[in-house]
Amino acid sequence: MNEEIAALLQKNKDWAASVEENDPGFFQRLAEQQKPRFLWIGCSDSRVPANQITGLMPGEVFVHRNVANVVLQTDINCMSVVEFAITRIKVRHIIVCGHYGCAGVKAAMDNTTVGIVDTWLSPIRALYQRNKAELEQLAPEDAARRLCELNVIDQVRSLCSTNVIGDVWDRGQELDVHGFVYGVEDGLIKHLGVTVGSASDLAVLGLA
Repeated sequence: MNEEIAALLQKNKDWAASVEENDPGFFQRLAEQQKPRFLWIGCSDSRVPANQITGLMPGEVFVHRNVANVVLQTDINCMSVVEFAITRIKVRHIIVCGHYGCAGVKAAMDNTTVGIVDTWLSPIRALYQRNKAELEQLAPEDAARRLCELNVIDQVRSLCSTNVIGDVWDRGQELDVHGFVYGVEDGLIKHLGVTVGSASDLAVLGLA
């Protein structure tokens, strides 16, 4: 067996043993149910693991990740996760979380992507063009950080505009969608002041 894979498997054994020692029966209880309160839609970046940065244990957060935390209404993968989380798991909160220093956002901003990811990031390139006047007034690093924030807000808008979310609100199920951004440099999550709990909130927040 490859040494790196063997080391990875050993780390898993050590972690499982540590969890079971600190909380006997944890995995047996976990196997019997899954009732997280949160759905996390985040970036695939290896530095932004949802459970670890929120201090949550396995079973406490349902997760979907992709390059640059994009929410496309035509992405059957993302939409399936959202629908399953809402209708079957009954999550109470959906968090769209971007992060500063996102390579996907930077590539879209610089228009330097190639291949399949070039198509994937096209919504962020369009977002950059719509906000180019504001962003060009900032220093390059600040502009990249601001575009990370704008991307989260735009993905919240995209998610809240789907029929999946609209149907939830129409039937009276409580569900809030939040926009967060994570600082890789300090480990802190920032709430962007965007929380949508109804169709009317979209208009109030200027997201409709």
